[in-house]
Amino acid sequence: MSPAAWRALLFLTVAVVGGAALAQPFYLPTPNRALLQAGGEERFFAGTVGKPWTSGTFGCVRTDGQQFHEGWDILTVQRDSRGEPTDPVTATAAGVVVYINDKPGLSNFGRYVILRHRIQGLEIYSTYAHLSAIAPHLAVGAAIQAGERLGTLGRSTNTRQSIAKERAHLHFELNLRLSDRFTAWHQQHEPGQRNDHGEFNGRNFLGLDPFRVFHEQLRLRTNFSLVRLLTQQTELCRVVVRATDFSWLRRYPQLVEPHPKARAEGVAGYEIALNYHGLPFRLIPRAASEIPGSSRFQLLSVNEAEQRARPCGKLVQHRAGRWQLTASGERLLRLLTY
Repeated sequence: MSPAAWRALLFLTVAVVGGAALAQPFYLPTPNRALLQAGGEERFFAGTVGKPWTSGTFGCVRTDGQQFHEGWDILTVQRDSRGEPTDPVTATAAGVVVYINDKPGLSNFGRYVILRHRIQGLEIYSTYAHLSAIAPHLAVGAAIQAGERLGTLGRSTNTRQSIAKERAHLHFELNLRLSDRFTAWHQQHEPGQRNDHGEFNGRNFLGLDPFRVFHEQLRLRTNFSLVRLLTQQTELCRVVVRATDFSWLRRYPQLVEPHPKARAEGVAGYEIALNYHGLPFRLIPRAASEIPGSSRFQLLSVNEAEQRARPCGKLVQHRAGRWQLTASGERLLRLLTY
């Protein structure tokens, strides 16, 4: 991100944390305000071991741009006498608790909480991971207010390499949910593979860049539109799917564009624009006469510049002189349309 972009986020942090004057939906989830000081990024983001702070941000920021990181890793600023983190972790927006994992051995997220929010008519999920403790009053189904305490920042995980005290952080995500039938899809397509978290498996979510969300809140203030932010994603590729009834259509109808021909002749499938990590941000119904061939999934186009700039989604590949969906790309579409 450019220095100017970060300065905008710094100002935004003041505005959003300072109170409800902007009446915006999202708030920072910990007391860390290092971004308010020049050069404070290294004190805000927990980079991976031996890597710069940028590896703790969202996007193609790991393994030389080949590995996707789904959220922000926010460093601790409060510690006890043993050096363990004590920062309160708070809800980024009003919502409902939909999942709690209090068994760190079941996830590389360790202890974590997921909230569901209704923001400007859109269903958005936030994740708070690596907690040392979860607030005792939390329970699935509980209504939560923006800024309400969810737990304590920590370093819980089940990974082979533990999180060192100096890297204790909150892993924070903003997501959209892919499917209502992840458990059934997983059982059918990956039999024998464990799924300890049911419908709230991390693979059933697609992330939003928190920077873009916070930045747009500042830039547009009361005119901020989450729908507009979603539909203005940069397109990586466009596909056609022969499916007409799947969860994404019902959950995010704001992303579906009207199309008179399909309305008149009947919808036989959807043309879908995907961003670099697979977020379907524009869906256009298509009539049978508009869908060539008989394949369930067809790749229509690829933004080659975007693929070069952000390859970590691994959705498409150039092979035998043409662009193709990868196995990961097809798996995403199978889950999306299941």
